[in-house]
Amino acid sequence: MKRGKKYVAAKQLLEGKEAFAVSEAMKLLTETSTTKFDASCEVHVRLGVDPKHADQQVRATVSLPHGTGKDVKIIAFVGDDKVKECTAAGAIKAGNEDLIAEIEKGFLEFDIAVATPDMMKNIGKIAKILGQKGLMPNPKAGTVTPNPVEVINELKKGRVEFRTDKLANLHNTFGKVSFGADKLEENFKEYIKAVKAAKPSGAKSTYMRNISVSTAMGPGIKLDLAEVGE
Repeated sequence: MKRGKKYVAAKQLLEGKEAFAVSEAMKLLTETSTTKFDASCEVHVRLGVDPKHADQQVRATVSLPHGTGKDVKIIAFVGDDKVKECTAAGAIKAGNEDLIAEIEKGFLEFDIAVATPDMMKNIGKIAKILGQKGLMPNPKAGTVTPNPVEVINELKKGRVEFRTDKLANLHNTFGKVSFGADKLEENFKEYIKAVKAAKPSGAKSTYMRNISVSTAMGPGIKLDLAEVGE
C-alpha cells in the first residue's frame, strides 16, 4: 500500500526505537497526525484471553478524565415520566413505543442506546436490529439502568465502553490531538487502569500482550509493556 508524504514523514519519527514510554508516545501522537482536522487518538490492546470462554471475556466501562472529544449521540428508552429529563441531559431522542417504531422504520443515527430495566421487554422486538449494529443496551455496559439521566451525563462527559473482539483485541478512542500530550496521557492511564481491573478470572497467561496508540490516520506507536505493567 502506497503511503502519502505526511504518513511517511510521521513514520520516520518512530524509526530507531521499537517501543516507547507512555509519555513519549503521547507526545508523538501530537506530532504524527497526518490530517488537517483534529484527529482522534486511538488505543489498541491485544489481550492474552480467549473470548470464546465466558470466564475470559473482557467488557467494562471507564470514565476518561478529559472525555473523548467526540459529541456522542445518545437515545433513551424510558417511560413518559423520564422523557423530558433525558432529552434535557443530552439525549437526542427519548421515548418508548414511539422510539421503537422509529427504529423499526430505519432510524439508526445514534451511537449509544440507554434503557431503563422495565423497557427491555419492549425493546425485544428490535433486538436483532440493534444487536447487528452493536447498539443494544446491556447491563454490563451500564446502559441498562434505573438512572438514565445519570448515565447520559456520564456518557456525554466521556464514559466509554471497552470489550474484546473475536481476536481478543480492544479498540477505543481516548481523546483528540488537540488535547495535548498531558491530557492524552491522563486519559490513557485511566483507560489502562480500567482494563487491568477488568482482568477476568479465567485469564491464565500474560494478560496484556501488546499495546499501541495512533491518530486516526497516523502510524501505530508501540508502547513499552514493561512500563505499562501487567
